[in-house]
Amino acid sequence: MTTKRYTIQDIAKLAKVGVGTVSRVLNDDVHVKKETREQVLKIIQDVGYRPNFAARYMKNKKSNLIGLIADQVATTPFANNIITGIQQMASEHGKVILVIDPIGNKELLQQAVRTMIERDVEGIIYAAMYHQEVTLPKEFYQIPTILVDCFTKDRELSSVVPDEYQGGFDATSFLIQQGHSKIAIINIGDVSNPVLASQLRLKGYKDALKKHGIVFDKELVRHGNEAPAGYKFAHELFASRKDITALFCATDRIAMGAYDAIKELGLSIPEDVAIIGFDNQEVISNYLRPALSSMELPHAKMGAWAIEHLLKGNQDIVQHKIKCDLIERFSHKA
Repeated sequence: MTTKRYTIQDIAKLAKVGVGTVSRVLNDDVHVKKETREQVLKIIQDVGYRPNFAARYMKNKKSNLIGLIADQVATTPFANNIITGIQQMASEHGKVILVIDPIGNKELLQQAVRTMIERDVEGIIYAAMYHQEVTLPKEFYQIPTILVDCFTKDRELSSVVPDEYQGGFDATSFLIQQGHSKIAIINIGDVSNPVLASQLRLKGYKDALKKHGIVFDKELVRHGNEAPAGYKFAHELFASRKDITALFCATDRIAMGAYDAIKELGLSIPEDVAIIGFDNQEVISNYLRPALSSMELPHAKMGAWAIEHLLKGNQDIVQHKIKCDLIERFSHKA
């Protein structure tokens, strides 16, 4: 048994209107009477009519496709909110997202962008799994492209990134305003080869101390990754320094390890030690006890901004930063 595929002529006949009227309804023409529009839309819904994509493309010269190259983004526990932000905003604008993940492979990346150009996408959004400088094939420069959570060295492609410096500055300033002056930091990465986020968050930490007249103490700084590093360095810091009353953890995963060490030492959060994390990885921050206050990486906002900027068609190259907001829970004050 086959299901009838309705045409625009069938809709016009059922609605007892002209084909032109149905076309105007499909294209949201404001001059169609409300009663007529509602009648046509009801019939379209009842019969399950879908406009012919190719015909609409020939008429509008727009594919309504946006290419999204999400390079390993879906493998991260929270950066995939970039994809959510892009999809939601694209849907509001009637656009369809074509997603390819080249899984960090340069050849697959080049193939991905060529495939999207062949599909006549209106533009491409390239999203990285973390804030970094990227080198992209020349094809990206031949089509409107927006970079998310990354940028090119030549700055010839528009980009949107989190304001990592502001996040570090605001987290530290907030703890100072809560009355703390001895604030330790467990930063991400290797001290000898720090990633960009590590450099910027540490600079924000140092500048916040300086602004409030607090002398920077390098003995209060540690570098590491994941929960085991948080446990190790928090244990080390609080066992040796009884004057530390606050801890800034550069990821929520580091904070998770720090919680265990602090409690093991017989200290209480936040009565003895105030803690602020970074990322706002909700599967961690909401379920730690007490729930972790954390600086939120604006992944969904970055994705939404990328779509909006792309659809504006503005040819100006923009390097945009989005603020990291503090999500207050219960780990920073009693």
